[in-house]
Amino acid sequence: MEQNPPFPSPEELRSKLSEFMKSNFGDKVSFATFAQPDTAEIGVEEKPAKDDHDEFAFAFLPRDITAHLDRFVIKQDEAKKVLSIAVCDHYNHVNYLRQLEKEDAARAEETEYAKQNVILVGPTGVGKTYLIKHIAELIHVPFVKADATKFSETGYVGGDVEDLVRELVQKADGDVARAQFGIIYIDEIDKIAAAGNLVGRDVSGRGVQTTLLKLMEETEVPLRSANDLQSQLQAAFEFQKRGGKTKKETISTRHILFVVSGAFERLKQQVSRRITQGQIGFNAEPRQVMDNELFQYVTTQDFIEYGFEPEFIGRLPVRVVCEELSADDLYKIMKFSEGSILRQYERAFRAYGIEISFEDEALRLLAGDAAKEKTGARGLLTVWEKLLRDYKYYLAGSGLTQLRVSTELVREPKQVLERLMAEGTKQEEAAMIQHARMFAEQFKREHNLAITFDDAALQLLLERAQAERMTMPELCAHLFKDYQFGLSLVQKNTGQGSFVLPRAAVEAPDKFLSELVVRSHYPLASA
Repeated sequence: MEQNPPFPSPEELRSKLSEFMKSNFGDKVSFATFAQPDTAEIGVEEKPAKDDHDEFAFAFLPRDITAHLDRFVIKQDEAKKVLSIAVCDHYNHVNYLRQLEKEDAARAEETEYAKQNVILVGPTGVGKTYLIKHIAELIHVPFVKADATKFSETGYVGGDVEDLVRELVQKADGDVARAQFGIIYIDEIDKIAAAGNLVGRDVSGRGVQTTLLKLMEETEVPLRSANDLQSQLQAAFEFQKRGGKTKKETISTRHILFVVSGAFERLKQQVSRRITQGQIGFNAEPRQVMDNELFQYVTTQDFIEYGFEPEFIGRLPVRVVCEELSADDLYKIMKFSEGSILRQYERAFRAYGIEISFEDEALRLLAGDAAKEKTGARGLLTVWEKLLRDYKYYLAGSGLTQLRVSTELVREPKQVLERLMAEGTKQEEAAMIQHARMFAEQFKREHNLAITFDDAALQLLLERAQAERMTMPELCAHLFKDYQFGLSLVQKNTGQGSFVLPRAAVEAPDKFLSELVVRSHYPLASA
């Protein structure tokens, strides 16, 4: 009977795997060997143990969180209030359970709690992601964001939903204890609503809802994905190192806060139709409901009819509605938000040596244009980029140092740019002329010889510097590199210490200098 070949040694296995990975995947997967004996692992470093003071702690009031959000998100007052309360309730319960675990572990395990997972409803660009991101930053927990559309039930179409939990561990630098208190934010959740007329298995809709449902409740997620080749290779090394014993590492989702969001455009029509039908009657007066108010009437049944499983929507007890942004809101975002796009453009123009400033009325015009885009705060970037792209291109390096965004610039951007380019050219030329005079002053200080350029020489220096794409100091240093020696000879022969350089000195500097030296030796012959 033929026996199986012996299992290769770690060195042989590592060598074979390295060759295999390199031939199939290039340099995308790397193998690292660390100094500890028999601890060859794939791309994993041992991290120092965490100190006690690194342990997660939560001590915020709802008003603290709202005040922090006010710095970055304009409007959405009700959403900020609801989110602040939900976050505080969630993490205060976490604090309670952690303390209880130290006193009575069995009782802590039996304690029931309906987790305050959140569903955010509202149009695009109103600050949904910003709200959650800045909450996570304030309370110092790892934060992961993903789009629901990229996931499937089992990972064979799109990504694995459980990868979100593993990514929390990465964001926490491998600290599983800290990752289990993180926040997972899933956008575009409305895109995975199951179609009502679908026949067969819906792996991109209902299947993802079922998988997310397990995560949002409480489950143990393996730290290594079955679909991750590198993780499985690492597990194989550890399996051999431990003599055939496996160590299953998991992270619990019990204390992870889940937030999902979506625009839910169809839901607006659905709710509007229901409200209108409910008002039909002999004495009923139709109630005019604006788009911003529609989501206030959303019920659990509306979400179910939209295509969500009752169990799934039931695990999202906190419903938060974000309102559309008006032109005035967009103006306030630019003017007062700490994350204002104005700061971004100030940095962009400062990199080109230009200080940019803004008139209030110009900002209001831009806010009005952005509101027409119907993409919330994202519309601001669209209108700003369209308005100022040519300004960045043509004014960079033009010599212009100040740019004022005025109402005229917003209304007539091409005409203003042409005028600024002309002004910039004049400023640049004036600066280059000044640099030529500064060269002459420095020449005098270093060599005790006074030189000046007449107007014709300065004009030719300017033309040559522009044509040859050289700075004025570079051009002058190149043209007059031998003048200190030549003029010193002239001074020695004639006692002359001051020289006016004409256009001829710029056209042919060596010829002009030679003639000066010759005349100083033979003044009569020259005459």
